[in-house]
Amino acid sequence: MKAPRTFQRSQARNSRTPPGLDRPKDDIIGMRLNKYLAHSGVASRRQAAEIVKSGKVSVNGEVQKSPGYQIEAGDKVTVGGKEVSVDDQFVYILLNKPKNVITTTSDELDRTTVMDLLGDPNLDNYRLFPVGRLDKDTTGLLIITNDGDTAKRLTHPSHEVVKTYHATLDQEFSKMDLAKLEIGYDLEDGPFKVDWARLANEDDPTTVALQIHIGRNRIVRRAFEELGYTVQKLDRVYFGGLTKKDLPRGFWRFLGEEEVRMVRHFS
Repeated sequence: MKAPRTFQRSQARNSRTPPGLDRPKDDIIGMRLNKYLAHSGVASRRQAAEIVKSGKVSVNGEVQKSPGYQIEAGDKVTVGGKEVSVDDQFVYILLNKPKNVITTTSDELDRTTVMDLLGDPNLDNYRLFPVGRLDKDTTGLLIITNDGDTAKRLTHPSHEVVKTYHATLDQEFSKMDLAKLEIGYDLEDGPFKVDWARLANEDDPTTVALQIHIGRNRIVRRAFEELGYTVQKLDRVYFGGLTKKDLPRGFWRFLGEEEVRMVRHFS
C-alpha cells in the first residue's frame, strides 16, 4: 500500500498550461527515429533502437527497421499499432525531494515516486521524467522535465555538472579525514575527488558540505564509508546552478526563464 502523501504540496503557478519552452518544429523534423521514440516516452534511445530493429515500429503505415530514419513533416509513427508523438512544449520543474520517495516515473511495488508529488492534472499530458537520480533515503534537488537532450547534458559525466551535498554522519568528522577527502582517494569503481569540502556549520562537526561533479551510484555514501563513517542524512542542496532557496522539502516549482536558459545551455 502506498505511503500517505502528507508532503505532496505544490508551489506551482495557477496556469492551465505549464510555463515552459515551445519545441521548435525543426527540433522534430530530421530527428532520428530512435530519438523520436525516446522523446515520446517509449524507451531510452538504445532500447528504442532495438524496438525499431525488431519491426514493431511503423512510419506512415509501413514498418521501419532503421533507427536512423529521419522524421519528416507529417510523419505518423506507431509502436505496436499505437500512435506516439513528442510533446510540443518543454516543461522544467525543480523538486525538493523528501526521504522515502523513489526517483522514478512509476514503481511496481506501489511506493511513492517523485512523479506522485506533482499532483497537478495539467501535467498529465506531458511525458515527464526525473533527472539527477537520488536514492530513496537521500533528499534534495531534482529536475523533472520532458527535455531529453537537456537531461542528458545534466547527467552525462563529460559535462561535469556541479552538485553540492550536505552529509550528516554518525560521528564527528576529523580534520585528518577532511584532508583525505580534499586530496581524494580510490573507491572500488574508480577515483573519488571533491571540488571542495568543509563543515557545513562550524558548530556541527558531524555535517560535511562537499561539492562534486561526478555522479556514480551512491558515491557520496560510499566515499564516507571508505573513511569509516555512516551517512545518516544526505541532502543535495545545489544542482546544475539551482538551489533550494524558498523551496521547502516536498514542494516543487516551475523553473523561470533565466533558469531554463541556464540548464539548457550551461555546457
